[in-house]
Amino acid sequence: MMHLLDTNIVLAYLKKSTLSVALDKQYGLLSEHAKPFISAVTVGELWSLCLQNNWGPKRRELLIEILRQLTIVDINLEPIIQNYAEIDAFSQSKLMGRPLGSSARNMGKNDLWIAATASMLDAVLITTDKDFDHLHGQFVEVIRIDPDVYR
Repeated sequence: MMHLLDTNIVLAYLKKSTLSVALDKQYGLLSEHAKPFISAVTVGELWSLCLQNNWGPKRRELLIEILRQLTIVDINLEPIIQNYAEIDAFSQSKLMGRPLGSSARNMGKNDLWIAATASMLDAVLITTDKDFDHLHGQFVEVIRIDPDVYR
């Protein structure tokens, strides 16, 4: 089974949180036999956080080390671009022939790219973010972890 990690999951590994320990036990995400995917968008978000929060050399090195353990997927691929458009229209309850079944969801643009990437790969999206819930079973399988359980 392939996994695509949302930005908040990579951040959990950077923080060496109890959530990352639990994820390793359950899914072995950063074991030597696994190489989960992340969207190039996640890489941009992580480096932006690095700059905004003035991370020191040790934290930057840890980020680089973690990124080396992941497969980064470029979003400039036609299937991802098409998935982005469909997921955005679906989330706004405006995709012809595929009703949302609830009120429109305003997803962040980066989350749309991340979901579109997971959908194209047919990978399970692992996140702590509720914003992906309405996509589960529609475009992508979503495993949402409640971070409060691991605090």
